[in-house]
Amino acid sequence: MASRFEILPDVIAKDPLAPAYRLDDSQWGTIVDWVVETPIQAEESGVTQSNLPTMLRSDDPVIQRLLGTQRGYAQYLALDDYWSAHMIEAVGNYGELFERDLGSGSIMRLARGQNNLWTKGGLKIAAPTR
Repeated sequence: MASRFEILPDVIAKDPLAPAYRLDDSQWGTIVDWVVETPIQAEESGVTQSNLPTMLRSDDPVIQRLLGTQRGYAQYLALDDYWSAHMIEAVGNYGELFERDLGSGSIMRLARGQNNLWTKGGLKIAAPTR
């Protein structure tokens, strides 16, 4: 099926796109926002699917908040403290997601380009995990 499609080299639009959710469900909106932010923060912090068990023992407060070992932050989302650790375990950080689904590990083989972290010349920057 993918062989019937072609990604054109021209940039047609550079609109910032975001996930959508109902306006009258702010709790779900907050969860959706953090599901988008968490893989970016995981990549920025060096958390991967393979090193997750080690990172769960990290002394870094950003990683502790990210992975739920510094308890209490997920209560504002009405989620389990370890929800983001479970998510990273299941799908990986942003870089792992990109490479698997769009990058070198996929049929599309897209260059990361602007979808890279800001520290590597891209536009991805993690929101503060507080």
